[in-house]
Amino acid sequence: MHTHGTDDGEQLGVAGTGAVLRRTAAFARPYRRGAMGAMALLFVWTMMLLAGPLLVRIGIDEGIEKGDGSVLNRTIVLYIAVAIISYFSFRFAIILLARVGERFLRDMRNRVFAHLLRQSMSFYDREKAGVLVSRMTSDVDSLQELVQFGLIMFTSAALLLIGSAVILFFLSWKLMLVCMVAMPFLAIANVKFQRDSNRAYLRVRDRIADTLSGLQEGISGVRVVQAFAREDGASSRFSDANQDLYRTHMDSVKIQCWYLPIVEFAGAGTTALALGVGGWMVSDGQLSIGTVVAFILLLSTLFEPVQQLSQLFNMVQSATASLNKLYGLLDADVDIDDHPDAVELDPAQPIRIDGVTFAYGDGDPVLSSVDLDIAAGERVAFVGPTGAGKSTLAKLIARFYDPTDGAIRIGATDLRDASVRSLRDGIVVVSQEGYLFSGTVADNIRVARPEASDDDVRDALVRIGVVERFDSLPDGLQTEVQERGSRLSAGEKQLVSLARAALADPALLILDEATSSVDPGTEAMVELAMETLMQGRTVIAIAHRLSTSERCDRVAVVADGRLAELGTHDDLVAAGGHYAELYEAWISGLGEAS
Repeated sequence: MHTHGTDDGEQLGVAGTGAVLRRTAAFARPYRRGAMGAMALLFVWTMMLLAGPLLVRIGIDEGIEKGDGSVLNRTIVLYIAVAIISYFSFRFAIILLARVGERFLRDMRNRVFAHLLRQSMSFYDREKAGVLVSRMTSDVDSLQELVQFGLIMFTSAALLLIGSAVILFFLSWKLMLVCMVAMPFLAIANVKFQRDSNRAYLRVRDRIADTLSGLQEGISGVRVVQAFAREDGASSRFSDANQDLYRTHMDSVKIQCWYLPIVEFAGAGTTALALGVGGWMVSDGQLSIGTVVAFILLLSTLFEPVQQLSQLFNMVQSATASLNKLYGLLDADVDIDDHPDAVELDPAQPIRIDGVTFAYGDGDPVLSSVDLDIAAGERVAFVGPTGAGKSTLAKLIARFYDPTDGAIRIGATDLRDASVRSLRDGIVVVSQEGYLFSGTVADNIRVARPEASDDDVRDALVRIGVVERFDSLPDGLQTEVQERGSRLSAGEKQLVSLARAALADPALLILDEATSSVDPGTEAMVELAMETLMQGRTVIAIAHRLSTSERCDRVAVVADGRLAELGTHDDLVAAGGHYAELYEAWISGLGEAS
């Protein structure tokens, strides 16, 4: 069963929010020491802040009212000392909490990214790349806002709220009871606000993901968009998604617009009430002027935290929704993972494909009951029309997917029982498009073996006979390939892919139409490098150009998801079946091209 992190329309109730926060608390356990230090500093800051109104009370009642200048002066000095302590405690609390929060975000990013890298191809068939990017960008940004401001705001507001309430009660419990008249209205407003804002922020997160997904698709496919003059259509689709995002953001703003003024009005009304009732109590001799002044000052520290907590609730709702999405990704099952008793695979063994059937997701089978034996060291070409299932069969042998039915064994080991590490070390796939990462040519070749030295990289290029090609680049192997290898031609990208395979030196090599997108200028060099690379290892070649199948020991013809023919190139041409027709069409195409 798969748990998806990108389900739209998901809503967090009280229980769901609590579960997310409890999980976050468990995840944040390693950062407790720093958090506790920050809490202690915030406690000191709160005590200093609450001490201010009490010092004002003493200054008025004991100094000004009684005309005692020494008491007034001492009060002023203490007030300045309190202000200095407050400044430094708050400053260092911010630094400590920011460090804790940023470490949490750093580790969360690393954990999610590492989990994504472990996912199978099935996961990426289901999930949109733009949505996954939004999880690591906009959702983490939402958490960053909470980390930078929310933790400070929550802790300080909670301490101020509790501390001011306690002191207000002891200053005058009667006046405190009068001021509590606004609390039931605030409680009702809070419940409604929590429900509405929870729903709104989850919708905002989903719309952000949709917008980023559309942006990513538009940029990635810009060549196709421009080639067919579809700029207006692409812009219209993005505009629709952007308009949905605008509407959901405005819905969340409208929720704040009715709630925040209620808190503001409650604070102002309660202050006016305290001033009126407190003035009457002073005239009646029940309270001193200093006590009423201190009460009103503290009352602002009571309602200011309430307003801050209400604003923080928006932030927490957004962050909780983001955390829920990120935890959804972390909870997504890894389809291709190590069996509990996984064994080390020896890929230099015969391959047995036994009754393999496979379907993508819930779709119709792409392969049905395929049986094939491949000897160690043998070269087998998979040929067939587009969509016949030959690439899928190769991906199953590389264990990018697991069969829906049947099994694939190398030696006596079912691939599902082999450790993923030994499988990846022993099997290398060279795909149609040589994907390059930002960095140098040498960096991209070293992807196959990060610990390889410069000499190892050069030796891999020498072995496949292409070192001169890369030495001729402006900076040789240290030439920057730029984003997605845009500085290199298609053929040079493929040569880098072949050099990676040579550096990895696998026992089993899978060539997925490795020459289909090669430019004429490097075609001969790629062909020669590929021929050299195939020496001395088991090779499965998905043949787009049938010159590749001619160089293989046997040819497996895949048609309509089944193994239609199997034999040598010469035998299949002589048999006059599927392969003979494909070969004749290919030869005719070469003749017309010449």
